[in-house]
Amino acid sequence: MKISDVLRTKGSAVITVAPHETVASLLALLAQHNIGAVVVSADGASVDGIVSERDVVRQLNARGAALLDAPVSSIMTAKVLLCSPDDDLTDIAALMTENRFRHLPVVVDSHLAAIVSIGDIVKARMDQLASERDLYEAYITQ
Repeated sequence: MKISDVLRTKGSAVITVAPHETVASLLALLAQHNIGAVVVSADGASVDGIVSERDVVRQLNARGAALLDAPVSSIMTAKVLLCSPDDDLTDIAALMTENRFRHLPVVVDSHLAAIVSIGDIVKARMDQLASERDLYEAYITQ
């Protein structure tokens, strides 16, 4: 199974935030779209960074309420691992687990195409296992 299989079900919509936007506006985006992370992009096509709820919480603890007026670029993770639609689902699950992150931008020809979460990957794997189980049950009961 490939990342492209996940995207066929999930879709490729991705929410971005500009690096100069405030953390308060980032929080509004996260709440509005009920998501846990946003790709930071100056142009909506490049990946300049990524910022998650976890990043906000840690920085809020360290910097206090003044963080809300700070630019997103001050808390984003700038070194972002990426994947492509052709990447194997199992490899990406292992990468996310080993590096302890939950969201991974998907790029095609150096342009942001989508984002996948660990939840998307778990759901795809569960669906695959359920389908295999159904096939085995049908085979056994024939």
